[in-house]
Amino acid sequence: MRYWLMKSEPDEFSIEDLERQGHPEPWDGVRNYQARNFMRDKMKVGDRVLFYHSNANPSGVVGVAEVVKKAYPDPTAFDPNDKHYDPKSKPEAPTWFLVEVAFVERFPGIVSLADLKANRRLSGMAVRKKGQRLSVQPVAPRHFDEVVRMGRGEDAAE
Repeated sequence: MRYWLMKSEPDEFSIEDLERQGHPEPWDGVRNYQARNFMRDKMKVGDRVLFYHSNANPSGVVGVAEVVKKAYPDPTAFDPNDKHYDPKSKPEAPTWFLVEVAFVERFPGIVSLADLKANRRLSGMAVRKKGQRLSVQPVAPRHFDEVVRMGRGEDAAE
């Protein structure tokens, strides 16, 4: 099993939306090659995801999701009426891919970016790095466990 952090703007798609819908949802609209490669080449069914609200006040991790369907071509790239349309991507030779995720858990509060940066146990976590804007990024298992602990409000293990 691998662990990931996936960013979404809450006014576009939030952890509450995923929970309310009660079924897996496609993580569509990713238009960064490195993020696409992670989804297409590395993500597997059963991988766990830290769901991160970006461009929020504050931004941070709000819960956990699970990858429930492996990568397949992102249909929004083929729809000229969709804001994620890419005329260079063709169904017979797709450029963009998505995975489907399902709701696992919503934290009682948010683990803000400031909280992530303040926790020494999260040293080396990509999201803490200045200028790190990648919407899909790998997370070390120990970092995943620590963020979940923080999100649940559990005391740190000694």
